[in-house]
Amino acid sequence: MRKYFITGLLILVPLAITLWVLNLIIGTMDQSLLLLPPRWRPEALFGFHIPGIGTILTLLIIFFTGLAARNFIGNQVVRVWEGILIRIPVVNSIYSSVKQVSDTLFSSTGNAFRKALLVQYPRQGSWTIAFLTGVPGGDVKNHLVGDYISIYVPTTPNPTSGFFLMIPRADAIELDMNVDEALKYIVSMGVVSPESLQKKRAAVPNQSRT
Repeated sequence: MRKYFITGLLILVPLAITLWVLNLIIGTMDQSLLLLPPRWRPEALFGFHIPGIGTILTLLIIFFTGLAARNFIGNQVVRVWEGILIRIPVVNSIYSSVKQVSDTLFSSTGNAFRKALLVQYPRQGSWTIAFLTGVPGGDVKNHLVGDYISIYVPTTPNPTSGFFLMIPRADAIELDMNVDEALKYIVSMGVVSPESLQKKRAAVPNQSRT
């Protein structure tokens, strides 16, 4: 009886969490329908709400915004818009900070969250996985002697919360795994081993036989 119950949990819990996350994401993206006039919304056209229509609209807005910003005229419009925002006192600090973070995270040339590291935290002899976010800047680097890096140590099982640390580069070990594999390892609390590591382990016996 107990093993059947546990088997059911192992099947339904991941499915339920996946559906909950998808529902949260789709529900949030569906809010873009509020940008449309009331008579153009699915409730007015079809008489009922259609989940996912707003998600498609959101993706189209993101795509065409990026497409427009890639040409000369769109780029100039973005520059003018940003010039207006940075002149507004409170908006300036918020927008500038968020833009710097987003440029670092999503830019193809950025290095943030591109490398998974093995570091000792929260004490010597206790190891955890962290992500490289950059190097200390501003007045902070003037007070740090040596080569330091900035890292983000996520918590388990929710990696969206964590700790920002600055440690000597020599104290971090770069791991041979991508960010997705490292996140799976963290979220699963070490239960799900990285695929690259499993492949290497499987390849070792085969090589020894040859």
